[in-house]
Amino acid sequence: MLSRLFLKDFAIAAEIEVELRPGMGVISGETGAGKSLLVDALLLLTGARADAGVVRHGASKAELIAEFELDGAASAAHWLREAELESDGECLLRRVIRADGGSRAWINSRPATLGQLAELSALLVGIHGQHEHQALLDRRQQLALLDAFAAEPSALTALSAAHRRWRDCRRSLSELEAEHGDAEQIELLRHHLAELERRQLSAEYLSTLQTDHRRQAAAQDILASLQQGLQALADETGRGARRQLQSASAALQRAVQHAPELADTIELLSSAAIQVDEAIANAERIQDDLDLDPARLDRLDEELSELHDLARKHRCTMEELEAVRDQLNKRVSRLDNLEEERRRAEAELSQAEQAWQGAAAVVSAIRAQAGQRLSDAVSALMSELGMAGGRFEVALERHSGEPNELGAERVEFMVSANPGQPARPLRRVASGGELARISLAIEVASLGADALPTLIFDEVDSGIGGAVAEVVGQKLRQLGEKRQVLCVTHLAQVAAQAHQHFRVSKVTQEGQTSSAIQRLGKTERVEELSRMMGGVEITAATRTLARQLLDRAANSEPVVP
Repeated sequence: MLSRLFLKDFAIAAEIEVELRPGMGVISGETGAGKSLLVDALLLLTGARADAGVVRHGASKAELIAEFELDGAASAAHWLREAELESDGECLLRRVIRADGGSRAWINSRPATLGQLAELSALLVGIHGQHEHQALLDRRQQLALLDAFAAEPSALTALSAAHRRWRDCRRSLSELEAEHGDAEQIELLRHHLAELERRQLSAEYLSTLQTDHRRQAAAQDILASLQQGLQALADETGRGARRQLQSASAALQRAVQHAPELADTIELLSSAAIQVDEAIANAERIQDDLDLDPARLDRLDEELSELHDLARKHRCTMEELEAVRDQLNKRVSRLDNLEEERRRAEAELSQAEQAWQGAAAVVSAIRAQAGQRLSDAVSALMSELGMAGGRFEVALERHSGEPNELGAERVEFMVSANPGQPARPLRRVASGGELARISLAIEVASLGADALPTLIFDEVDSGIGGAVAEVVGQKLRQLGEKRQVLCVTHLAQVAAQAHQHFRVSKVTQEGQTSSAIQRLGKTERVEELSRMMGGVEITAATRTLARQLLDRAANSEPVVP
């Protein structure tokens, strides 16, 4: 619940601090005194947009602080833990708005975004009144309230679990489809693999292929060189190396008897002649083996050209084609397995959707029954709250499309404020007073089923009076027995029902006007109620009536502080 609210340099408030208790509290005061300041401050602390106009004239910034006790606010405590913003069971919201228009926010003394303020405050406080920031106007909040009113959490848990399973199955299928690709892509991969598998791509084969190609391409040049070389070695006309060596050896042989030292030279020439003969034999053998085959050269050209084309297609070198083939083979094998996995995932997704449909059907039946009960209860309360002939309807609209975590329908709170008028969405009700009373009726009928520990009603009694005003006060007190209720009011019949009463007034000091707030005791409450009923002149009869109102309210069961 809200335990403390602090305002500094906010609008006409120089500094206000309010300590709040459980039960029903009211705020009253003269027109223009600043009764709605606390509500406006709470709106800003719940993430509403602010402008520099909220900063008190002459001040550099406005500061707002709200302190909440988390007993009975398990959802808020869980949110704080998840966001790592918890602080020994405390919840302190702080916001500073500068005169230049900028603002900053904190949760438990740690910087926070306005989005975080809005998320957390939605679990702590519900604000109803003549403004657009009301939780009951949000369709998701309406659905949450209906589900809480139905009080069947196990069905919602089963629905949530079914949706999570469906979502997981869909994600798995999407991942498989993304990896698998379409049929054309798969067929193209198989075609590429077949192209590569038709060819030898080993490093040894490619080396031999390139060597053969170079040899065939240079065969004519090789033959000419061989012929030229053989002629130089074996020419029988006397110019060949063999004949030259023979002639030199014969000439030296004739002189060796006179010059024995020539024997070594003759031996060297003899060895050279033997090597020349071996060279000639090798060259002749190579010449005989040389295959001048133009057709083979064409075949080698064609094969190398195809391999180079494949290398360009796969953006690699010819030597890397073997690795590309192996990778493609693995990928195609994986895709073949994925096809089976995809069919299995499709079956699991279909089963998950059927399970969700079953869980959603159970929730739909529960919501239909709860919607009728809530419609009847709120319609009856609307009559008590001065809207005789009005009716409230919970409209359930079937949701089309894929499974949703919220179920198979959406809810819309519909209202007809007067007899004969068609029901319209609650968010489109024109009268702020009617809207506030309908919100009160919903809260009373559901007895705080939305689990919010604190409820704020801003001038919920606008446009009513007399007996209806007293009924409104009684309903607010009844709601205050279950939750903390704070109501801004100008009616004594409503204010008399409060467990605690605050009066806002204007104070002028040194030419500066500011708002002040005071908690009233019983005597002060009599005077304030008398003022609210009696106008300018307060009579003894007015005070007597004020005491009677307080006594009647006191006879109801008191709230435990």
